[in-house]
Amino acid sequence: MGLWRKHILPRIVDVATGLEATMRQRQRIVPRVRGRVLELGFGSGHNVALMNPTRVERLWALDPAGLGWKLAAERVAAAAFEVEFLEASAEAIPLDDASMDCVLSTYALCTIPDPIAALREVRRVLRPDGELVFCEHGLAADESLRRWQHRLQPIWGRIAGGCHLNRAIPEIVEAGGFAIHDLRQAQLPGPKALTFTIWGTAT
Repeated sequence: MGLWRKHILPRIVDVATGLEATMRQRQRIVPRVRGRVLELGFGSGHNVALMNPTRVERLWALDPAGLGWKLAAERVAAAAFEVEFLEASAEAIPLDDASMDCVLSTYALCTIPDPIAALREVRRVLRPDGELVFCEHGLAADESLRRWQHRLQPIWGRIAGGCHLNRAIPEIVEAGGFAIHDLRQAQLPGPKALTFTIWGTAT
């Protein structure tokens, strides 16, 4: 993975994904999860404290990088429910079919190499009445901003560990086999190319 991606970038992401505007956005989404929960792109565990302990039975924290799990140690230790780390890619989730009540993805679909394959795996592990709860940054609604996102992507992707500014999140979720409910989108504070945010639930 290299020194940058394995040791330095996860620490930068830990800080960036814990900024005030991002945490306010997480607060709108994360409390919706329930039951047996799988989180894609667990990172350093910013969502753990936002989960309602009366609704969450257990959390499986999936991430291909183990350093995030170490950075999350205090957050995991403070959780009122059990958290199990899965060091694996989202395209091959090591869980049984129809074993999860809810899957959470916050700012994760931008970096997964094959997000549609990952969402098909999410469908596999979700129970028939299960739900995907997501909040992602991606392709903006404004055409001029979209052009800038496309221009910046080759450089941004190299320095940001494969993160994509210009993924059309609703289309990707639907291509993964989901029907989206309660779709929202907004421009959050910060660099506009990075902060166009899409969130909702899907079944």
